[in-house]
Amino acid sequence: MNEEQNSRRDAIQKLSLFSAALFLPLTSCDNPKKEIQSNSKPTKAPLPFLIPPKATLEVGPMGSNMRTLIRSEQTNRQFSCVEAVLAPKKMAGSPHKHDDLDELMYFMEGTASILMGEEVVEVTAGSWHLRPRGIVHVVWNSGNENLRLIDMYCNQNFEEYLEELYHKIIPDAIARNVSFNDPKIARRVAELDKQFGLTYYHEKSEPLMKKYGLTT
Repeated sequence: MNEEQNSRRDAIQKLSLFSAALFLPLTSCDNPKKEIQSNSKPTKAPLPFLIPPKATLEVGPMGSNMRTLIRSEQTNRQFSCVEAVLAPKKMAGSPHKHDDLDELMYFMEGTASILMGEEVVEVTAGSWHLRPRGIVHVVWNSGNENLRLIDMYCNQNFEEYLEELYHKIIPDAIARNVSFNDPKIARRVAELDKQFGLTYYHEKSEPLMKKYGLTT
């Protein structure tokens, strides 16, 4: 088994443990008789499913790519996740914040930097990083190899946002040979951002790009 297969196997094992933990009941080790208050609402149990191994996700024409691994509808809107890849020195869009979404990211390969508010966090393969709602953030590939990661969503069907962006809007812009400043493209992106509670801070992109030698 080669290094890439080992990395993907370890990532799937860790993802499986995390996913399973979402559905475990809360118990108390210190006092079994003490009632534990859960903030979760009763939901219908999801049906079992299997994610088979997939071919390596290749970088797309704009230096990044994504594919959905688990859809929120498969877990009764409790959890979803995507796999993503970023080319070297590629920034994943502009700094932004979410009104409702908390993101948990696992880094499978490569080296990343994450802007969190005004702080930059360095992340290596095998690391996990939580980005709570309401904090301006952005991720970029700070290394010289492709960055591969799994992004997990516990309180919003954000995979649908990314699918609309990567599989419809971006291909449409490429086919029409226009940028995101094109009125039709810009309107579609703005409507999508509003639907999913995103606010972008494009003015923060250029200083980061200049300082770290990045592209968007």
